Amino acid sequence: MRVWPGQPYPLGATFDGTGTNFAVFSEVAEGVELCLFDEDGTEWKVELPEVDGHTWHGYLPNVGPGQRYGYRVQGPWAPEYGHRCNAAKLLLDPYAKAVHGDVDWHESVFGYELGDSTGTELEASDSGPFAPKAVVVNPFFDWANDRPPRTPWHETLLYELHVKGFTQLHPDVPEELRGTYAGLATPPVIEHLKSLNVSAVELMPVHHFIHDHRLVEMGLRNYWGYNSISYLAPHGGYSSAGTLGQQVQEFKNLVRTMHEAGIEVILDVVYNHTAEGNHLGPTLGFKGLDNAAYYRLMAEDPRFYMDYTGTGNSLNMRHPNVLQLIMDSLRYWVTEMHVDGFRFDLAATLARELHDVDRLSAFFDLIQQDPVIRQVKLIAEPWDVGEGGYQVGNFPPLWSEWNGKYRDAVRDYWRGEPRTRAEMAYRLTGSSDLYADNGRSPSASINFVTAHDGFTMHDLVSYNEKHNEANGENNQDGESHNRSWNCGVEGPTDDLEVMALRERQKRNLLATLLLSQGVPMLVAGDEMGRTQGGNNNAYCQDNEISWVDWSGVDENFVLLQFVRSVAALRRKHPTFRRRRFFQGRPVMGSEVTDIGWFTPEGERMPDDEWDEGAARSMAVFLNGDAIATPDARGEKVADDSFFLLLNADPAPGAFTIPVGPWGEQWEVVVDTGFAWISAEGSASGDPEERSLKAGTEVPLEGRSLMLLRRLW
Repeated sequence: MRVWPGQPYPLGATFDGTGTNFAVFSEVAEGVELCLFDEDGTEWKVELPEVDGHTWHGYLPNVGPGQRYGYRVQGPWAPEYGHRCNAAKLLLDPYAKAVHGDVDWHESVFGYELGDSTGTELEASDSGPFAPKAVVVNPFFDWANDRPPRTPWHETLLYELHVKGFTQLHPDVPEELRGTYAGLATPPVIEHLKSLNVSAVELMPVHHFIHDHRLVEMGLRNYWGYNSISYLAPHGGYSSAGTLGQQVQEFKNLVRTMHEAGIEVILDVVYNHTAEGNHLGPTLGFKGLDNAAYYRLMAEDPRFYMDYTGTGNSLNMRHPNVLQLIMDSLRYWVTEMHVDGFRFDLAATLARELHDVDRLSAFFDLIQQDPVIRQVKLIAEPWDVGEGGYQVGNFPPLWSEWNGKYRDAVRDYWRGEPRTRAEMAYRLTGSSDLYADNGRSPSASINFVTAHDGFTMHDLVSYNEKHNEANGENNQDGESHNRSWNCGVEGPTDDLEVMALRERQKRNLLATLLLSQGVPMLVAGDEMGRTQGGNNNAYCQDNEISWVDWSGVDENFVLLQFVRSVAALRRKHPTFRRRRFFQGRPVMGSEVTDIGWFTPEGERMPDDEWDEGAARSMAVFLNGDAIATPDARGEKVADDSFFLLLNADPAPGAFTIPVGPWGEQWEVVVDTGFAWISAEGSASGDPEERSLKAGTEVPLEGRSLMLLRRLW
């Protein structure tokens, strides 16, 4: 087999139309073999002939798309110094653009002798037949006239979904396409997203991942996919085609289809750790290539790994080649796969240079200056499990953040916790206390009440306790403090009063989310009452527990229509999606023109009443005539003004519409007490529209929300 010297860049396998260049980094290697596999599994080994700057490379004429390959590295096995090279182990290319096959959990995929608790005794059997292989891909794709939607942040409505789980049970998606990238690109899916006014889907991890050994032994799977092993390859299990490398083309078609519908594609990415785990984990790629370069090791004993993620290891963000891998991966997904942004899992881990979280770490400096990445949407999950890892509000100006304080405040307010009004006021208005001081805007706050991790919206109002028995850990896994309330009965019930209260609470939570300043994030299925049976950690449930049940469309049609209507209301009215914070800071009691806070009696909220323990009701005036920022063409933005009434008290209450400059005549447009929204959206109930004068006392159901629009 002829091997030419080739080039050290780009890293990975690059097909140029006539042959393929292979390049892989390893500083510790003494030699690197490229291993090619025939269809029957026969392995052909080729020594890479050149090394430049610790990059081993070679070019093979006539090797093209569909070729499976891996590497074997000759180098030191010295765990006490952090080195775990083992030539018996077939290694994935860190720059693989497609991966074929799952890990067959044979003992040979471990670099050490099983039973050795220190992970230091060399295991010398060949892992080749049991390890996944990288695949050379065809880089050519007809993007036609594809253009990124580039939806401004303040006009964005995010929708978090799982590629497989969203369509696996969808009756209108062809059976052979369910659970795949192709299934997600079908008209029924696009129509549903458009009906909710979704502007961006946030896909749970699609980097190729593996199913943990422990889960496989238990008959479970790593459903969520936060177990990445390849950062440039779309997960092979979500492809509807059997052709090697076809998942790349299928993913590109998904993005192109979403863009045609005006929907952006944002990826949930896991650059903080890999699927190789700790010193007792398998050797699949990074460990065998250059363990000490790719991972954070314990300085006092390099046999072991720093673990800021709770998964066994943390990537070494201090190493230039690790930073290069992540940046190359991000640029690849933007330039070659046309995605529109990223949500970074456990992003605080990426900021750790030594031990403490440093928001000006090298990673964020690279993002700031990169001409490609800095132009797309960047979302941080601003915490990890290490000391000092909770960093909500502390990320640099380019970034938006999953606002965990928003989630907690909204849950606490609607379940009736005392002294929550002041916190709720900040969250409703974009969390200026978290983001205003460093020049950020309300769009820095990704507002969410639920996410993949935790209870669904239905379960949040149906369970006080987690019910994770199906996970096989004696219900010990998952968060125990959920800020949930079961409305009086744990789990399913036939009690009509409890059922009605749960529906009202769901409407309260969803309406609050969609009417708050900032960027709302819905979770797939919440709009139609999806339940996981009280499981708040369904990461390993690749089954009906996690999949979206589309039969809920009929059963929960009223809720679905309500969400669609409030989302349409938000889209229509810039009052609810301002680009800048309200000018009256702090929010409590200031005499301002763009916002006003009121007691149920229609009086301006006194400062000393914000923290009154028993008070659970308040109202806010949102002035549509006082939007300070212009539109995209520099024109003044003028909108209707609204009066938002919130009553988290279990008892019915009454609000007096304030008399004065706020308005003289009002109409009800949203009332969660009756699952109703006015004809501005699609009515999901039929009470008569009510016109109300200033000074009128407006009755509210217990635990309900009402939105009034000013007529004049």
